[in-house]
Amino acid sequence: MDKTTITTVVSLITILFLSITPPSTAEIKSLTITSDTRPMILLEKFGFTHFGHVRIAVSEVSVAASGSQPDPSHLGFFLLSEESLLQVLIEIQQNPSFCVLDSRYITRLFTFRDLSPPPTASLNGSYTVSSPNEFSLFFSNCAPDTSVSMAVRTELFNLDADGSSDYLSAGQTQLPSLFFLFSIVYFGFFGVWVYVCYNNKLSVHRIHLLMAALLLMKALNLICAAEDKHYVKITGTPHGWDVLFYIFQFIRVVLLFTVIVLIGTGWSFLKPFLQEREKKVLMVVIPLQVLANLASVIIGETGPFIKDWVTWNQVFLLVDIICCCAIIFPIVWSIKSLRETSKTDGKAARNLAKLTLFRQFYIVVIGYLYFTRIVVFALKTITAYKYRWVSNLAEEGASLVFYIVMFYMFMPVEKNEYFVLDDEEEEAAEIALKEEEFEL
Repeated sequence: MDKTTITTVVSLITILFLSITPPSTAEIKSLTITSDTRPMILLEKFGFTHFGHVRIAVSEVSVAASGSQPDPSHLGFFLLSEESLLQVLIEIQQNPSFCVLDSRYITRLFTFRDLSPPPTASLNGSYTVSSPNEFSLFFSNCAPDTSVSMAVRTELFNLDADGSSDYLSAGQTQLPSLFFLFSIVYFGFFGVWVYVCYNNKLSVHRIHLLMAALLLMKALNLICAAEDKHYVKITGTPHGWDVLFYIFQFIRVVLLFTVIVLIGTGWSFLKPFLQEREKKVLMVVIPLQVLANLASVIIGETGPFIKDWVTWNQVFLLVDIICCCAIIFPIVWSIKSLRETSKTDGKAARNLAKLTLFRQFYIVVIGYLYFTRIVVFALKTITAYKYRWVSNLAEEGASLVFYIVMFYMFMPVEKNEYFVLDDEEEEAAEIALKEEEFEL
């Protein structure tokens, strides 16, 4: 294989990897490609119904070649389904000089041969997609040592029964209603939490105020997500709601990790201060969350056409894994500390209750992280594109269950398990502490 063919194969393998990555929100996008030599550029992924449409407008097109001018039919746009991706890869491997634009497995839209002559060098085309499937929109450059510059505007949408355009991919068109319903639930949850705190003023700690702020940020994050998706659905652009969504998402995620760490350390429940190692965990988690949210914004707003899109996906995944591991340590430290304390302070019943509570919290956090990181990702991968919303439902449902359990375990009541004392069971608790090591 020559260098160009190898690069093309690598690009297709990368795109195959990206096919299991949840796509960014499809909408009206304006892209600028400058002196790009990549043989394949993934622009969008979109799930079409029987009434799908693609509109592409390219302008200011310029092609720079190190040798003779390339054949304009070797540069162009096409659609490719996931089922056909491997077939195209096989074609390229079997024929080193093969151009993907000549493949019988693609839906070719247009090539540079169809452009208006210079100096305009532009085209505005509209195409119908009548075969329901999830397609990827590509630009292909089969000319070796050739760089392309152009401005591209893409519109991918489906037509509803009433003739209106739906700019959300099939499988995501239900998301505005889904996020709105969950936002209502969280606003109600926030009201109940405020009511509980008000009725138990003497038992309220600073952590309970942070938990209230977390609920409010979660509700606001979801209502902004609903409005974002709604405006994308009907107009193709978020009308600024994406900015609010990212702001509240950043605050919400930082608060969530902070609350889990602080509860895990027993801050404001068991002690009014943080140890040095616990402070270091927060000092690591919060900056990493800033980086993770920056990666999230770049992934969501730019789309896969930028050269570093894969890198930002990897950064987001790595940072998320590090943060998930980091927040577990304070809970483990607290369990070990309580286990050591139980051997010397003579308060077996109280220590047994605390150990049990922390162990339960440890299991709940592990379960939440496993479900939202592993199970939800698996659902996004194996679920048909028309039912992609199910993974969002599973993620939000799991998050709601986690919030309810966590808030119930640490709600401000006089007889919270942190402070349970039962003299009659003191002897039984001592035996339990000796027999049960609370190993994780």
